[in-house]
This record gives sequence, C-alpha cells and structure tokens, in this order.
Amino acid sequence: MSITRKIRRALRGRVGARAALLEAGRRSLLALRRRGERAASGGVPSGEGALTPARLRAEFARMGGAELLEHFRTRTSPRFFAGFEEAETEDGREYLASKAAGLQEEGRAVAAHRWPLLGYGVREFGARVDWLREPVSGVSWPLDYHADVALVRGDGSDVRVLWELNRLGQLLTLGRAYAAGGGEELAEEFFAQVESWCAQNPPGYGPNWACAMEVALRATNLLAAFRLLRRSHALDEARLARLLALFDAHGRHIRRNLEYSYIATGNHYLSDVVGLLWLGLCLPELAAAAGWREFALAELGRELDRQVLDDGADWESSTGYHRFVAELLLYSYVLCRANGVELAEGRVRRLRSMLEYLRAYLRPDGRAPLVGDTDGGRLLPLGRRGADEHAYLLAVGAALFRELRFKVSEEPPEEVFWLLGAEGLRAYEGLRVADAPAPASESFAQAGVCVLRAGDLYLLLNASGAGLGGRGAHGHNDGLSLEVSARGVSFIADPGTYVYTSDLSARQAFRSTAYHSTVEVDGAEQNTTHEATPFYIGDEARPRLLGLTSEAGRDSAAAEHHGYERLPSGPVTHRRSVTLDRQRGYWLVRDSLTGSGEHDFRFVFHAAPGREVRVLGRRGEGSPRGSAVEIVDGETGARLVVASLEGTGGVRVEPRWASKDYGAKAETSAAVWARRAAAPLEAGWLLLPLGAGEDAATRLESVLRLESELGPVGAGAGPSGG
Repeated sequence: MSITRKIRRALRGRVGARAALLEAGRRSLLALRRRGERAASGGVPSGEGALTPARLRAEFARMGGAELLEHFRTRTSPRFFAGFEEAETEDGREYLASKAAGLQEEGRAVAAHRWPLLGYGVREFGARVDWLREPVSGVSWPLDYHADVALVRGDGSDVRVLWELNRLGQLLTLGRAYAAGGGEELAEEFFAQVESWCAQNPPGYGPNWACAMEVALRATNLLAAFRLLRRSHALDEARLARLLALFDAHGRHIRRNLEYSYIATGNHYLSDVVGLLWLGLCLPELAAAAGWREFALAELGRELDRQVLDDGADWESSTGYHRFVAELLLYSYVLCRANGVELAEGRVRRLRSMLEYLRAYLRPDGRAPLVGDTDGGRLLPLGRRGADEHAYLLAVGAALFRELRFKVSEEPPEEVFWLLGAEGLRAYEGLRVADAPAPASESFAQAGVCVLRAGDLYLLLNASGAGLGGRGAHGHNDGLSLEVSARGVSFIADPGTYVYTSDLSARQAFRSTAYHSTVEVDGAEQNTTHEATPFYIGDEARPRLLGLTSEAGRDSAAAEHHGYERLPSGPVTHRRSVTLDRQRGYWLVRDSLTGSGEHDFRFVFHAAPGREVRVLGRRGEGSPRGSAVEIVDGETGARLVVASLEGTGGVRVEPRWASKDYGAKAETSAAVWARRAAAPLEAGWLLLPLGAGEDAATRLESVLRLESELGPVGAGAGPSGG
C-alpha cells in the first residue's frame, strides 16, 4: 500500500491538518531510512544468530568477563520489583514455599517444552522449539528484513499467536519456579531457550523483529527472568555476554522503530516506551541506557495523559486493552518508584483513575466484560490469567495505594508479592473486604460506559465508540449494547474477539453489529468495516452517553448513536434508555428509532456462553404485549427473562459464537426480534432476573402491573438528551 493511501486511511477520525502533514513527513523519512538499511545489508541477515557485542559504558567495557559476571551477580542497584529482590530473603522464601509445588510443576512443564498458549490450551513444542513456526496453523515465517514481513498472509496463520510464543513469557515461569526451589536444571533450560531463540532470530530479520512492541515485551520478560536467575551456576561469562548483547539489540531496535504517529498513539507505542524505560532503568551498564531512560520517562508521562481519558478509561474502546495499558503504566510506576523516580502527582491520580474505572466495570463475579478487542495480552505474565480476569490489578492497586475499595477478595493474587513484596502482602491483608463499600451505578461519559447496578444486579450500557479519537483499530460495532448479570450468573454478554488474522470472516463476525446486544437496521453495520482490513473501523456511529440519574429507588441512563443516519432507505438515529429498579430487581429498556423510511429492524440479545435460550411464547393473546425468552443457567437454575413490551414481532433463537480467550470459541445463542416497520419506531423490554424456584409468569405480571400504575410500560426511561 502506498504512503498516500496509508495516510488517507489514517486520516479517519478527528485529525488536524498539521498532524497529517507531520505524519506524512515522518513516514516518508522512515521509508527512506529503511531503504538505506535494506541496501546496506543486502536484504539478508549477516548470519543466523549474529549478535553484535553489547556496547557498554566505558567503566564496564574495561572489566574482564569474570569481573563483569561478579558485578551482575552481586549488584544491589538498580532495583527490580520487591518480590524479585526478596526471593532469597526469609519473607520471600516463606511465601514461595507456599507456592512451590504449583510453580515447580509449571517450570518442569516449560522445561519439557510444554506450556499453554492463549486460548489454545497447552501446546507441545517438540525437542527443538521452532521460533519461526506459528504453532497452531503450522505455518513457518521467513527471515525477511523486518519491515518487509507480511503480517497478514491469508494462509490461516496468525502472527499474534507466533508473537505470543516469542514474547518468551514462559521464561519468566522458569525463573519463578527456580526462585521457588526448582533446581539448576531450570536455569539451564532458560539459557538453552535463549540461545536457541538467538540462533533462529538474527536482529532485524523475521517476524519476531517486525513489531517494536513485541521486541519491547520480550525484553521485559527477559529482564524479569534474568533478575531471578542471575545467581544461578548456569550463568557464565559467555552467557552473560550473550544476554547483554541481546538486551542491547532489543533496545536499539525499539529506539529505531518506534511505533509513534502524529495522528494517534496507542498501546503499541506505549509498549515501546515501557520497553525502553525498563531497559534503561535496569541495565545502566549499557552505553545507550541513560538516553533510553530519559526519553522513555518523558514519553511515559505524555502518553499517560494522551491515552488515558479524564474518567480513567484507556482510549481504545476495549476493556482488554484497558487491562493491558493499565499493566504497562501501573507496573512501570512501581518500578520507577523502586528506583527513586517519581511521577507527578497529577499523573499518579490519572493512573489511579484507571483502577477506579476497572473496579466499576467488573461484574459482581469479579470478571470483566469483554468489550471491544481482547487478545489476552500481558506485560509480565506472573501467573496464568484468562482474558476476563482483571481483578488482580485492583489487588495490586489496593496494596500499593492502601485503597480498601480496590480489594475485592481476601486472598492476595501472586502479582501482589512479585510486584510489592512482603510489605505489599501485609498492606493487602490489613484491608478488610467486609468494610469496603458496595459498588453503585456509575457513568463514564468520555469512555462511553455506564453501569447500572445494585447488589448482584449488573448491567453495562456501552456507548464507547471506535476509539483512538475516532480512528480506532480495536473497537467493535457495539454501540448501545448491553452486558447483564444477576444471581451470580452472566446472562447477556459481549461475544469477545476469537482471532485476528487467521480467519478474517470470523474476525468480521465477532466485531459485527449482529453479534452484539443492540439494534441492527437493514443489516447494516453501525460503522464501516471491511473483512480484508481487520483493524479498520469507521467512525460513523459516534455514540455518546446522555446522562445518568438516580431517584426514588431507580437509576436511569440513556445513550444514542448515529451509525444508521447514512442508510439509503432513510436516516435512523438510535437512542436507548435503561432504568434499573433497585428495590424490585429488574431493568426496563426502551429503544427509540427516529428518522424516516421503512426498515428491517432486528433487536438482538446475545446470550453468554453456556446459557440456554428458551422461547416462552406470547403473553396475553390479543393484547399488544409481545413475546419473551428466558436465558437459563443450567448449573444454578437462575434465569433472565427478556420480555418484549410492545408488538415488535416474533422472536427467534439464532446460533452465535462467543470467545472468552483469544483463539477459543464456544457455541451460544441470541434472541432476535425482527420487524419491518417505518421509522420512527419505539420498542420496550423488560429484563427480569429470577432464581431457580421463582415462577416467571407470576413475576412478569406483577412487574407489568406495577409499571402500568407508574405510567406507560418502559416509557421515559433515562434522562433527556443534551
């Protein structure tokens, strides 16, 4: 694709003329520099595994190999995370002894070249790990110059899966297992895998150097594992020299290939910055370290201000990427603080606001709704986490900031020890969950998210948009969609992501309007998407929250989007209002579809995986009341009744898919009401949670009688627009 076409595509969203000109210049200069690099190398690596010796500061370059090795074994500064520093102390040994069996088992599995990979489960990597072979499709990647590597190949491969393998998170598993008494064979395996990786991945060539973010995340995992293994007998002068050369190559590659854009920066550029920051802080022996550190510190603050909205949400319209960015920023803050580097107070408040937002969107079961893209990405995989596990970050925040509201369980997750050490564990244990206030309904206008909740009742109204100021890559066509849980069960849920490039039709389906619990009009997408461009999404919908009000035992919210105003059959604006009756335990939803023309309207409620959708049939034959379904959890018997309150047509149960972890999917269903009608059109819905023994018909009639006394059923829910 030409630079002109790339710029034209990049200019979607809200982009100023100056930014567009600067970006065009940046890309042109980058293309020229890469052309020169290609020519200088002849387009082929100088030799497999070729590593230039690390460029050290003068005082370290003068050291002999044995002296340098002793320096790294015994140095006490700079510091890493507290738990890594304390692994050999009495407190650390006591904690690790309680985790030893599980950690050592995981370490032995990695030593046998067997470990889990994203949602694909445990994979066997063979006697010799092939770092250039994508382990799910079996497709191998060439050692082309990094900027020439085709990332979307159309052959069933997925570079995201290959990159997960090459982030080398399993080496951190070896390090943690070694710290828990796993033995020198684990250290030997660490160095063997590093040497194998270096032999197959010469710097600057192949898919594992094609994205600076991946280089940065690999560097952070290597740094963490090296900190735990630096005193092992397996580390000798030659291996230290190779590691230092590898770290130096990683830092220099990141600095030359920053994923910066004058138009918008996202998690990729922030990862680049974090990688340089950690290398600069943790390896001051490298000649370039001071420059990396100073550059990264300045950029970290700027990106925190740019990428975190005022209400605490990451600006990419994705809870999965919110978790990832929160890790990048929170962990970097802890590392900086350990080394006497402080962030400005306003930026620390902004970082805390990310945890406030995370706390608000967590369901009562402690899991996260998978809004937007979710690829399971982590900065430091300190234990295996599903894509919807976000609460461990709250636990770190609870211990770090001594914040009771962030403590959601009594047992501290492993991350608290590794990041904050024994002091962090004591701080966490000193907070009493029983004293924490219950979460209440909250609205985040900039994020475009409102949560209506009381007790175990939880509904998320999503109006988060495309992300990245309108030119997002990780948002979905999910404007005004709902997530609903009650009775300890998730009933209505976002479908997740599944995959990126290995199956483009599935990628298109999972981010489509039809896969979300919202209203589809004329089969159109809310925002323009194309199957051939899996990270392109338009900005036509521009959803926004209209407000949240609380009065007389009820919370009401409203939102609207404009994605259907471009329809050839006549423009339509969708407004959705939701009211939670906190005392009686149900929600009323009203969809207002204003505009002109005749349209095919489809009202979709996407069931969470593992739930059965049953049609209950029409109620009150001859009345204007519509039909209903119940979404049932077979394990507990709990149900959610979704009842149409007006004549919106018959309901059908349609097959769908859902994905909790990248690469895994499960069959599920959606309840769909379809009607051809002229705009404007009004439709109302009752969402009624029921326990295993409750009678649906009796409860429905009771609620409907109450609502009839209060006024037209479902009418007027939510604040007025503004």
